Amino acid sequence: MKIVIAPDSYKGSLSAVKVAGAMARAAREVFPDAQVEEIPMADGGEGTVDALAAATGGRRVQARVTGPLGAPVEATFAILGDGRTAVIEMAQASGLPLIPKDRRDPGRASTFGTGELIRAALDKGCDTLLIGLGGSATNDAGAGMLQALGARIVDAEGQDLPPGGLALARAARVDLQHLDPRLAGVRVRAACDVDNPLIGPQGASAIFGPQKGATPELVRALDEALEHFGRLLEAATGRSVLDQPGAGAAGGLGAGLVAGLGASLERGVGLVAEAVKLPDRVRDADLVLTGEGNTDHQTARGKTPMGVLEIAASLGVPVVILSGGLGPGYDELRRIGPAACFSAIPGPCTLDEAIAAGEAGVYRAAKEILLTWRMAMGIR
Repeated sequence: MKIVIAPDSYKGSLSAVKVAGAMARAAREVFPDAQVEEIPMADGGEGTVDALAAATGGRRVQARVTGPLGAPVEATFAILGDGRTAVIEMAQASGLPLIPKDRRDPGRASTFGTGELIRAALDKGCDTLLIGLGGSATNDAGAGMLQALGARIVDAEGQDLPPGGLALARAARVDLQHLDPRLAGVRVRAACDVDNPLIGPQGASAIFGPQKGATPELVRALDEALEHFGRLLEAATGRSVLDQPGAGAAGGLGAGLVAGLGASLERGVGLVAEAVKLPDRVRDADLVLTGEGNTDHQTARGKTPMGVLEIAASLGVPVVILSGGLGPGYDELRRIGPAACFSAIPGPCTLDEAIAAGEAGVYRAAKEILLTWRMAMGIR
C-alpha cells in the first residue's frame, strides 16, 4: 500500500512540512507496512520556499534586503536540488507581516527588496527563478523590484521616482535598458494563486488594497496610478499587462514581472506540483491526503488542495482533504473529483484554540480518518 501526503501549510499555525509530518505519523501507525511519502506543497504563497526545498533536497539561503518600508530585513530563498533553480517568496522581502498593522501603507510600500532577492539568486548562478506571489504589503506593480534590478522610472523632470504605488501617478518614462544583463539568460516563472487583473473592480488595488491598509480614496488613487504605470510598461516593452489574468497578484508584481522580466504567470500549485514531480509520485498511490488552513469556495479557484485533487482524480486515486477548517463552498471541490473533506478541529472553539491544537489536532483527525478507511477496506 502507498499513501501520498501532500498538504499546504495551515497559515498562521503550521508549516506544510509539519502538517505532512503529523499526517504521516498517523498513517504509519494505522498502516505500519505502508509506503508513506511526505510531499509538502504550496501554491506560491507562504511555505513555497520550505516546501520545494524539502521536496527536492535543496538548501536555504539568507539575504539581507530592503523591507517594504525601507528598513532592512532578513529574508530567505531556496536553491533547489538541481543547484540552478531559485525559489523566492516575494513576501519574505515585501510581505504584509513585515509591517505592524498601524504602519501599513500600500501607497508607500515597495517591492525593492524582492528585486534584491532576485539579484542574490543571480549571484548564486541560478538560471531559473520560481517567484511566489502572495502575502504582499505592496501595491507598486513591481516598480521597486525593477528599480533594484537596474531599471529607471522617472518623472517629467527626469528624476527617479520615490518608492510606492502612489508615486507611479507621476511616472513619465520607464527605462529598462540597464536591467541586470544576467536576466537575459534566465527563465522567470511566477507562481500565483489568484487570477485578478492589474486594474479595475477586480484589480490589485480594489481587491487587496483594503487588507493592506488602503482607504476607499487611496484605493481609487492607487488604481489610477497602476493604470498609468501599466500603460507605460506596455509602451516600453510591448507586453500587455493591464487585463492579463494574474497581473494583479501581489499588488501588481505580476505585471512588473511579465513586462519587465518576460515572466510567465502560472498557477502556483501546478508549478509546485511539477517541481516536486507530484503526478509521478501519485500514479501508483492507493490514497492521497492533502489540506490547507481553511478550505472554502476560494479553494476551487486554484489553491493547493484543488491542484492535488485534479492530479489524483486524473489518475483514479482517491483523495482526503483534511484542513484546519471548512468554510462555505468547500464541497465545490467535488466537481473536480471524488474527495472526502474533513476539519482538524474537533468541535466549537476560538481561532486561538484551533491554532494551539496544532500538530496534535492534525494527527488525531488523520488517524481517525485512516482508521475508518482501514475498516471500510476490511483490513484488520
